[in-house]
Amino acid sequence: MIDVRDNLRIIALVVLCLLAALALFGPLGSGASGQDVGNQTQQASDPTNLQYGLDLAGGTRVRGELVGQTADVEYNIDRGSEIRTTIASELQGEYGVETSEVQLRPEDGAIELYRSTEDVPPSEFAAALSAAGVEASESDISSGVTESSRSEAVDVLNRRIDETGLGGSSVTTTQTPGGNYFIVVEVPGADQQEVRDLIGDTGSVQVLLATPNGTENATSPNTEILLEQDDFLRIPGAQRGNPDDPTDPSRVSVQLTESAAERFQQRLVESGFTQNGVTGAQACRYEEGTEPDPNQYCLYTVVNGNITSGSGLTAGFADQLEAGNFDGGYAIQTPGSFEEAQELEVDLKSGSLPTELSIESTSYISPSQAQAFKPLALLTALLAWLAVSMVVYIFYRDLRVAVPMLLTAASEVFLLLGFAAAIGLALDLSHIAGLIAVIGTGLDDLIIMADEILQRREKVKTGRVFQSRFRKAFWIIGMAAGTTIVAMSPLAVLSLGDLRGFAIITIVGVLIGVLITRPAYGDVLRKLMLDDVKRN
Repeated sequence: MIDVRDNLRIIALVVLCLLAALALFGPLGSGASGQDVGNQTQQASDPTNLQYGLDLAGGTRVRGELVGQTADVEYNIDRGSEIRTTIASELQGEYGVETSEVQLRPEDGAIELYRSTEDVPPSEFAAALSAAGVEASESDISSGVTESSRSEAVDVLNRRIDETGLGGSSVTTTQTPGGNYFIVVEVPGADQQEVRDLIGDTGSVQVLLATPNGTENATSPNTEILLEQDDFLRIPGAQRGNPDDPTDPSRVSVQLTESAAERFQQRLVESGFTQNGVTGAQACRYEEGTEPDPNQYCLYTVVNGNITSGSGLTAGFADQLEAGNFDGGYAIQTPGSFEEAQELEVDLKSGSLPTELSIESTSYISPSQAQAFKPLALLTALLAWLAVSMVVYIFYRDLRVAVPMLLTAASEVFLLLGFAAAIGLALDLSHIAGLIAVIGTGLDDLIIMADEILQRREKVKTGRVFQSRFRKAFWIIGMAAGTTIVAMSPLAVLSLGDLRGFAIITIVGVLIGVLITRPAYGDVLRKLMLDDVKRN
């Protein structure tokens, strides 16, 4: 019967390897459900749940900078609304700045203007700040946005990509030596235009209420913002319309928040929409691409500042609003294809970017080229493992030492791959480099352990001697592991591109080795080198 206490470390390693196998090949992996549309081709040819980044799957990498400028100033947050309104009004006439383009960031001690320094000179921004009662000079203003805006943009882009089902994608920030911050978006399996269309717009969605303008010779209706993205509680999804029936367009069903639903109903009734805008000359007859009629009631959908559709009310819906029975369920119509409705759904679900993302560079790796990297990476790792195996065997000339050592090193890589599959880490060449580094450092530590315990192949006589030598070796290994983790930590937390992936894999591999595989190898070595009587 197996002594569980005496074999606890070995049992723990076996259990973790089984869990890693379930993550790699079974239901514990993040890609096991097969719902990642962007990875369908990959999943069909790869029996594992591993996801691959651009280097190993092909796709598009886009780097861009958020448009804006930041004033590092002190201000009274209680006057926040007044400050925003004043700044916008000062810059409205000449530069067309809206209040939504001015953002207060008290957590960063800054005020942002979502316009580039070319659009609005910093001197004008400083003057507007002074007009708002904020002490500022041109030297207080720098190009770029705050960390809060960058974090918000990363969250929105991640949600936007997730909504499309493009698995293995990543959105990160990186900083240049000059201090400029960029957002890097990597989308495996997508071409350049597809990614540009996905992230190039801010994705802001509004619903405008347009009512007839009673002014003589009016050219545009009276409009007001009726709904914004914060007003949508749930977005059940896009619905396909009948392309042969203009009265049945594609649409996106939404559920409004309680306050938004109340405001929606109240304004449509008060404005006379439910009475005068259902049928007759004032009913909405908007055609895409035309100017809004100044004498019609319409609900306009505005995406990224452009009107994409206009619709009226059916008689039944108008009666429901009049009776006060509106439950918040609403459908935003899209006059074009079902794909347009799906794009609108993505914008509604993901939210809008705080400001425009100015794309600086785009690169594309073809899937065929990326696929060639997989066998080469596997071959490199295998050659590294075989080379070390040969050296270990030549040095010790003892299979009892060499074979467990090599199997332990292989188990570390297996556990790392299971970890990657479980969290959905998209592997690229930097991660593969980290895996190869783990093989090298892992075997190095195991050689130190074996050499210290065996004392240049001298026979270990008692379990007490074995434990003393094991503790000494483990202390050396632990110090080396701590040094590696400290050295790699800055690379893991800083936005340094591929170096970050290399550092993360190396750190996780070192932790797996110190906490799991090294102790298990010590137990295996103890059992092989000592008989039952001498182990205690």
